[in-house]
Amino acid sequence: MSARRRWLPWVLTLTLVFVGVAGNRLVLWTTAPVMPDSAGQQPPVTMVEIPAGASFKQVAALLYQQHLIASRLGFLLVGKLLGAERKIHPGEYALHPAMRPIDIINTLASGRIVLHPVTIPEGYSIAQIADLLAEKRLVDRKEFIALAHDAAFIKTLGLDVPSLEGYLFPNTYQFPKHTSARDIMTAMVAEWDRVWTPELRSRAKDINLSVHEVLTLASVIEKETGVDSERELVAGVFHNRLRKRIPLQSDPTVIYGLSDFDGNLRKRDLALDTPYNTYRHAGLPPGPIANPGERSIHAALYPVPSSYLYFVSRNDGTHQFSSTLTEHNHAVDKYQRRQVRRAS
Repeated sequence: MSARRRWLPWVLTLTLVFVGVAGNRLVLWTTAPVMPDSAGQQPPVTMVEIPAGASFKQVAALLYQQHLIASRLGFLLVGKLLGAERKIHPGEYALHPAMRPIDIINTLASGRIVLHPVTIPEGYSIAQIADLLAEKRLVDRKEFIALAHDAAFIKTLGLDVPSLEGYLFPNTYQFPKHTSARDIMTAMVAEWDRVWTPELRSRAKDINLSVHEVLTLASVIEKETGVDSERELVAGVFHNRLRKRIPLQSDPTVIYGLSDFDGNLRKRDLALDTPYNTYRHAGLPPGPIANPGERSIHAALYPVPSSYLYFVSRNDGTHQFSSTLTEHNHAVDKYQRRQVRRAS
């Protein structure tokens, strides 16, 4: 046997060992996370925003800059093998360095973007909702308000109303970053439509109120009381006044009609002639003054039958209800005028 043949098995063995070691390193290089997963320790989360139209190579560069992958080339190889190069969804993602490249790719390809919770309180107006969303950097305030009064956009939602006041249902929503004002309002109107069941529509017809009138009344109820057990009683007062053609005399409606309300309602404000001044104009105001919740909508449709025509605050969040003006004046003296005298 020649010397060359004697060495050949050793050369082949060493070559296989080298290839095996290199292969293992290649596997680790392309599949291992930047930071080993430490039991009991939460790895630091990095918020990464993948721009719309970004190439897979640009995504790899971005992740490498954020120290979320060990190798751009290794990441590109894994993406190529998985066929994920054109499956990445733009958006904001919560990633961490303990994730394997394959896990990061699956996250980006599945579109599991970060959703930001936003709670819209009951009784918020369009302007207040715009302020809240602008604070969270989800919308431009002016754009949101303008769109909420845009007739063409409102028609796309299947509504024929002057604005979306009353139709932006208060609830907790989950919105991704850069959600458009259109999409946010569409989601809120869809939630209102879900709550406005066929049963409620039928009830509105039974009591001769349009959808817009129900929401208008519900919005006034919403602004008058925050106590659930009182909503149907307040609704009963307003139904009685509407039936007897007595002005509603609701302060929140007057406030809604003021362009520069500073937090103090004055006598001159009550005398101001605006469509929303229910001291000067009988009946419902022209439209909702806020966006009511489900309980207030239900109260507007199912008021508690009573003889009450008046109510006054007890200064503890609840109200005293009265059937006659004499009773009401006694309640006002007890809970309001006496309170003023004590403070003076």
